[in-house]
Amino acid sequence: MPELPEVETTVRGLRPVLAQQRIASILVRRPDLRRAFPVDLGQRLTGAVVTDVRRRAKYGLIDTDRGDTLIFHLGMSGRWRVDPETLLPHDHVVIETEAGRRLALNDARRFGSLDLMATAQVAAWPPFAALGPEPLSGDFDGAHLAMAFEGRTAPIKTLLLDQRIVAGLGNIYVCEALHMAGIAPIRPAGGISVKRLGALADAVRAVLLSAIEAGGSTLRDYARPDGELGYFSKQFLVYGREGEPCACGASIARIAQGGRSTFWCRTCQR
Repeated sequence: MPELPEVETTVRGLRPVLAQQRIASILVRRPDLRRAFPVDLGQRLTGAVVTDVRRRAKYGLIDTDRGDTLIFHLGMSGRWRVDPETLLPHDHVVIETEAGRRLALNDARRFGSLDLMATAQVAAWPPFAALGPEPLSGDFDGAHLAMAFEGRTAPIKTLLLDQRIVAGLGNIYVCEALHMAGIAPIRPAGGISVKRLGALADAVRAVLLSAIEAGGSTLRDYARPDGELGYFSKQFLVYGREGEPCACGASIARIAQGGRSTFWCRTCQR
């Protein structure tokens, strides 16, 4: 957490505030989060014009006209706050634009990160270099999954969380998509037909789009840049609902896979 829909929602909230705006100042209130901030962060960004705000996997990217890209990861508890009246103790980096807008990166648990890269080198940045296709792109479909899963005996749930296979998916939305597609999370991935994998790719896309429309999912710390919570958690069909009834009437189960909780219906998902 946050996963792809939360980051996409964040990017969409930042874009109207930052796009085509000149950065007037950068206030860095601590030296690091998960790792140290670039020492020249303020020097390289102050005076630059933001040309785009976009997402790759679970990262947000802020491009500038100086050929630099600020890459942020929200970690477990990070969020951007738009035009805060006062700064909070965990507002670690503050960006102000010449238009008078202010953005504060708040991260109480400090598992997030900020990196500054030459825009031309972003695709080769190690966290991006091995990423699979975006699940909302035309490169992600049943044929891609069939190729990635060929000969694999690992459970499909585990492989869907592998960022080298598909970028940006996390535990919540994989559970929901597998339920929508009727596929058991414990099924060996290589034994699932291309037809069913196509239905799964469609389910992944549908779940993500619904989650983005709802502003993501707030379970603990996440909030949109405007302060609103994410409401997709009210639409969960299986995630976090152990022991509750599925739409089919059976009880939703929870198992551990790869150190994470998997929620599913043993009746609906085969």
